[in-house]
Amino acid sequence: MNLDFTPEENAFREEVRTFIAENYPPELRAKQDAGERLDRQHHLLWQKVLAKKGWAAPSWPIELGGTGWTPTQNYIWSEELSLANALPLLPFGLIMLAPVLYTFGTDVQKKRFLPDILSGDVWWCQGYSEPGAGSDLASLQTRAERVTGDDGKEYYIVNGQKTWTTMAQYADWGFFLVRTDPAAKPQSGISFLLIDMKSPGVTVRPITTIDGDHEVNDVFLDNVKVPVENRIHEENKGWTCAKALLAHERSGIAGVARSKRSLERVRGIAATERADDSGPLIEEAFFRRKVAELEIDLTALEFTELRALAGENSGKGPGPESSILKIKGTEIQQRLTELTLEAVSHYGAPYLFDLGHNAQIGPDYASGAAGSYFNVRKTSIYGGSNEIQRNIIAKMVLGL
Repeated sequence: MNLDFTPEENAFREEVRTFIAENYPPELRAKQDAGERLDRQHHLLWQKVLAKKGWAAPSWPIELGGTGWTPTQNYIWSEELSLANALPLLPFGLIMLAPVLYTFGTDVQKKRFLPDILSGDVWWCQGYSEPGAGSDLASLQTRAERVTGDDGKEYYIVNGQKTWTTMAQYADWGFFLVRTDPAAKPQSGISFLLIDMKSPGVTVRPITTIDGDHEVNDVFLDNVKVPVENRIHEENKGWTCAKALLAHERSGIAGVARSKRSLERVRGIAATERADDSGPLIEEAFFRRKVAELEIDLTALEFTELRALAGENSGKGPGPESSILKIKGTEIQQRLTELTLEAVSHYGAPYLFDLGHNAQIGPDYASGAAGSYFNVRKTSIYGGSNEIQRNIIAKMVLGL
């Protein structure tokens, strides 16, 4: 198996690198560098630039706005975005919902929803997890009862609660898994609905995470009226959509290029002279060993990702190997935040901030280290917990 890039692919990399350098929004870069919180407008700045270029959704079919790039070009594009520290595009519409829409949706649904996803004019959120159904998603309890309205049209009346709904405070629409047949086996009685977040009965309540940020939410659905035409695929066949969506989500969680960038940041921090004149941390053998072990694991993950890429080039879509990428990728991300926190030492204490004057106490390299450590604890849980991924590998790869 040849894992080297061709001259044409290396030329494409240079084209991508130049475009990012010349077109990344300066306003967005300034806010990222300053560590400022980003709102809806800032999250969409880069997507709108890419939509104008025609590069917002590389993996989509060409006729729907995709680029026609090969899987290798898509990989290079993703890697260069990470190396440039470009803000990741919101995945909910572009990466997660869109493949479900253009695979299982009707022509009317594609025409209605895909253009606004591509342009960034509509913000989507994901309604999967519930207080009692996280990794065991098939046990979800949100109910959708089919009724005939006074206008003679068919509707679902949806009741239930979703949780950990990322960025729902900004969302215009959400894609939700709901139970439409409570008597069926768990995976057989679920449907996939698109719900307008402005519908009467939809309530979004913020959840403040341990790093002090508002990123996730509870979403309450109280007799929410949803037209049957907003269902994707057949009734009670939503689990098929859910599995397809999760395979794409898990493949993207590996984050090799971003982890490479984070590893270099750890090295840079550890090479800094410490205030107690004890020399740079990187000179200590025990810390160097941990960095080296992490680099070895990251290199192994990169080659695993490249092997998966070779499979895609031969026409093989994401399968159970995406679970391997998800497990190792998220574990490496967590270890990186641990090493970063160790490298910044006492400056990483989470409350060393003068909130009244918005002035950080300590060196710039310590900024956000504690918050990132806390936030990245979630990566081994979302997209299906790593324990669940190991079960998938045992069944689908090892045949146990």
